[in-house]
Amino acid sequence: MRRAALVLLAVTLSGSVLGACAAGPSNRPVIAVRGEENLPQDNPQLAGPQPVPPLEEFKEDSILSWSPCTDATKERMGTTAPAGEFEYQCARMSVILDSPGRPGRGNIGISLLRVGTGRSQLVVVGDPDGEPGTLAAARLAASLPKEVLSTYTFIGVDRRGTGRSDGVQCVPATTRSQIVEYDPVSGEQSDLVVAMGEAAQECVLDLENRLTAFDTWRAAADLERLRDILNVKRLNGIGIGDGSKVLSTYAHRYPTRIGRMVLDGAPDPTVDSVGVLESRAAAAEQTLDAFARDCAARACALTKPRDDIAALVSQLRTTPIRGENVKLTSGSALQAILHGLADRPRWPALADAVAKARTGDGSGLFSFIDPQVAEVNENPPRFDAGLVIGCNDTTTRIPPDRVAGLTKDWQDKHKIFGAYFARTLLRCGPFPVPQLQKQEALKSSPPVLVLSTSNDPVTPAPGTERAAQRLPGGVLLGWQGSGHGALGQSPCATTAARDYLIDAKVPANGTVCPP
Repeated sequence: MRRAALVLLAVTLSGSVLGACAAGPSNRPVIAVRGEENLPQDNPQLAGPQPVPPLEEFKEDSILSWSPCTDATKERMGTTAPAGEFEYQCARMSVILDSPGRPGRGNIGISLLRVGTGRSQLVVVGDPDGEPGTLAAARLAASLPKEVLSTYTFIGVDRRGTGRSDGVQCVPATTRSQIVEYDPVSGEQSDLVVAMGEAAQECVLDLENRLTAFDTWRAAADLERLRDILNVKRLNGIGIGDGSKVLSTYAHRYPTRIGRMVLDGAPDPTVDSVGVLESRAAAAEQTLDAFARDCAARACALTKPRDDIAALVSQLRTTPIRGENVKLTSGSALQAILHGLADRPRWPALADAVAKARTGDGSGLFSFIDPQVAEVNENPPRFDAGLVIGCNDTTTRIPPDRVAGLTKDWQDKHKIFGAYFARTLLRCGPFPVPQLQKQEALKSSPPVLVLSTSNDPVTPAPGTERAAQRLPGGVLLGWQGSGHGALGQSPCATTAARDYLIDAKVPANGTVCPP
């Protein structure tokens, strides 16, 4: 009886909505479009320009019981664990669940990792469907100048619902595979619509009143809890991709507590899901072109990368490759390639993986897609958290008929990836529509360093630029490179971040870093 009622509730709610460095200016236009969310501030704001906040020492507190976790962390990172003698410690932080239906009630555990010897804190938050923040912090620590780790202690946060924090693993494995394996150019999408309905129903049943508590708004409150435990006046942080949205939301909710913040790729706050996903389709095509140029320069295993990928996708429609966790189909291969394009250091491995898949060996591409659909190195599948958090962060629900039309349109405009991103619009349709909090624009903030990457298939550069424009203290630095994120990839952007974080030196707004 309870199950039937909850399923009916999910369906009813979803059915009610249709709906190095050289300074230079940006050439991209400023676009003003209605945003999706309105988030209120929790504290009064300051007025007028603000300086870079001073550094302060965080306090050790018995609330967080840190313990060594070096070996376990390296196992979680697998073969891509960074070299070097890094010592990691882990802890769990209890925060208020604060579901919309039960405000201020319940608890949830948040997984933390720290690395470094500095006396100032620097939190690291990542994408909900990407590498958990704890592992992102461990990896980032190995790619930044050593003096950053002697100034700061990095504290990676598995945002609520992700990684080893209490959270989201609610989509049945068979349903998850069906969604990931679906061919986006198929003329019939009813099976995908049904699979998405099953995913939403199971998440409603499994998570119950906790479902809508997994969002960016409450993830920002979790960071405020961490700031309070560390006993510092301001929070310093690095946001990677959608993690930048968590820090931006934190800035809106707690404007007097903004410390030194770096947003490495930020989602576009000015358009709805349709605009965001089409911009990602365009950016993915541009990133693929950059990948092809890199391939040619390296004489990689692919003769004509774009043609080779198109041929592979076509081949897999009739001859999928079976794997341990998912079949390699046209749909799952496209997603694996997208994850590879986002991970710039793994481009050589991506080229080899595509070449092997043409011969029937899918092992390389499985390494890119498996973390999304299965437990890998004791990390839960990333698909579920990305789905739930993404749908809780938007009120946009697109009816299937419109998705079908957009699929044809985007496939014409974005040959390889357009249909995939259009079909992604179906994912939130069956989920309850959240009640988003209201926001007033920030009137003032300290300088916030915002890094964009020219060819970023996850957070496209135009959207990141508009995110910087939305912050009164936003300082944009653009890297003319490729992949998801500039920190640790661009020496110019990395040096600028180092100078800002350690010496409070702010680059000129509009600074451009070479590829």
